[in-house]
Amino acid sequence: MDLLTILFLVCLLADLLVRYWLARRQIRHVLAHRNDVPAAFGGRIGLHSHQRAADYTVARSQLSVIERIVEAAVLLALTLLGGLQTIDLWLGRQITSELWRQMALVGAVLALLGVVGLIFAAWKTFHLEARFGFNRMTPRLFVTDAIKMLVVTLTLGVPLLAAILWVMGSTGGDWAWWAWGVWVAFNLLILWLYPSFIAPLFNHFAPLDDPELSTRIHNLAQRCHFGLSGLFVMDGSRRSAHGNAYFTGFGRHRRIVFFDTLLSRLNTDEVEAVLAHELGHFAHHHILRRIVLSFLTAGVLLQILAWLATQVWFYTGLGVIPQLGRPNDGLALVLFMLAMPVFTFWVTPIASLLSRRDEFQADRYAVGQCGAAPLSSALVKLYDDNAATLTPDPIHSAWYDSHPSAAVRIAHLHDS
Repeated sequence: MDLLTILFLVCLLADLLVRYWLARRQIRHVLAHRNDVPAAFGGRIGLHSHQRAADYTVARSQLSVIERIVEAAVLLALTLLGGLQTIDLWLGRQITSELWRQMALVGAVLALLGVVGLIFAAWKTFHLEARFGFNRMTPRLFVTDAIKMLVVTLTLGVPLLAAILWVMGSTGGDWAWWAWGVWVAFNLLILWLYPSFIAPLFNHFAPLDDPELSTRIHNLAQRCHFGLSGLFVMDGSRRSAHGNAYFTGFGRHRRIVFFDTLLSRLNTDEVEAVLAHELGHFAHHHILRRIVLSFLTAGVLLQILAWLATQVWFYTGLGVIPQLGRPNDGLALVLFMLAMPVFTFWVTPIASLLSRRDEFQADRYAVGQCGAAPLSSALVKLYDDNAATLTPDPIHSAWYDSHPSAAVRIAHLHDS
């Protein structure tokens, strides 16, 4: 057995065991505190809501374990059990064009993973989310969304994949730099396209029709030196009862988007505070830093892939024999895409820690703009409405959570 095979199996098994251990910790901790609302939230969140949040958290944790086991089984079937090898050889007999053969290989694997993901998405939507009163999606809308997403993915993804594979096969040993340039350009294009062309395919956006709130937000944006091209309300309630707000676009095309579910629950002061938090990310350059970091990470990963693609043990260690006399760029790309999450899972707590640090900074910024009381009040309402547990397991939270736990965050607000 190759060293890479052993390392891959050990990391995959450790991945499963750690995820299971963390999920069990989360479930035990949440259930142990199910019947007692934390003192910090007494009088603001009722026992029934607290218990509902606990049950919702437990159900999500249980499903996440099942989902990861299925994903691991599919991963093993594609790699060490020969699935990818079989697909590659079959496509080699059916398609004479090397570029199209490799694109078909990548597409077939992505389609398989997409079907698995779609099954779990449907289960989450129509069973888990519906069970707790969050789902407002109809089966027809679910299918329509899936078809639209497929069309968008094919429209944008096929040219990107063709460009990457062409670069890999045509630009020699420095192909990773050219591929990185293509990737960066593609992502910048998506940032430009998303607000005006992609998002409207799935949701309706209407200008904010609340003069008082609009004035407050424009004044806030001006104080924060945030150039704003528009305020919009999105019909999030068509799909879910969850609420949110975000800003999107860049340059002169930045816009702020509110879910209608958010506006229906929060008062003007609370909406302004939530938005001040989001603008805190802008003021501290969190979004720009994350974009730059993602581009740099992509560059490093492409350099690693460029080296691995030339090593026979990379293919054989993951259960595939590369075809002789034919390009294996698509095969290398797929193997790297499948195996990398197994080896990078261990970076999750570092990424979560950095994200929580950013959230604290954005909270402090919002307190400076609007005060602690309205943001605290808004967060408590959002925790209640979204059935976010008030008592997560500390280790599970440290590993996964991109936002501070409720008790820590509220306490930190009043200490700011």
